[in-house]
Amino acid sequence: MDSKEFYESVKKGTTTLGILCSDGVVIGSDMRASMDTFIASTEAIKIYKISDNLGITIAGGVGDAEYLVKLLKVQNEMYMMDEGKTLSPTAATSLLSIILQENKMFPYLVQLILAGVNGKGVPELYNIDPLGGYTKESKFTATGSGSLTALGYIEGVYTPDMATADAAKHVLKGLKIAMRRDSATGDGTRVVAITKKGYKEYSKEELEKLPK
Repeated sequence: MDSKEFYESVKKGTTTLGILCSDGVVIGSDMRASMDTFIASTEAIKIYKISDNLGITIAGGVGDAEYLVKLLKVQNEMYMMDEGKTLSPTAATSLLSIILQENKMFPYLVQLILAGVNGKGVPELYNIDPLGGYTKESKFTATGSGSLTALGYIEGVYTPDMATADAAKHVLKGLKIAMRRDSATGDGTRVVAITKKGYKEYSKEELEKLPK
C-alpha cells in the first residue's frame, strides 16, 4: 500500500467534527460503521470519554482506534494516581503522537480529534494524523469521508465568540449535511460538549430540542 492508498483508507467511512468555543469545545460524530459498500453497524461509538476534561473522536480502523483509546485511558489513570490530576489535552496529544510515531512501520489506521479543557479552564482542540503529526486547531476541524461537506457548512457559521450551546447545534447540522452527501456517514449522531464544568454528552431528546 503506497502513501496515497494509506491515507485514503484512513479517511473513509465517517464524519467527525470539533469546534473550539469561548467556554469549551464541542465534538460530534455519526454512528455508521462501513466496510466498503457494506454497512457493518448503525450504532458505532466514535466518541470516547477519557476523563471529565477530555474526549476523543475516532475515524479509520476500529480495532486500532479502540486500542489507542484504552491505552490513553490507562495512561490518564496512572497520571491521576501519580499527580492527582488528569492529563491535559496537550499532554494527551503528545502521548498519542509519540505512540503513533513509534509505529510507522506498521501504522495505526486512524485519524483522531482530541478535545478538552486544560487545568486553567482553557479549551483546546487537536487533529492527530496516523503517523503522529498533529495540529492544534484555533477554530474547528473534521475527519472522515464526509468532512469536506461538513466543513463547508461550519466555515460559514463559525464565529470566535461561539459558545458551546450554539456550537452543538452547528455540529449536529454539519453532521446531518454530511449524511445527505456522503453514503458512508449516517445512522444517527452523537454530540459532546466539554467545559470547565465537565463532560456532557447530549441525549437523543436534547439533540432533538436544539434549534434547527
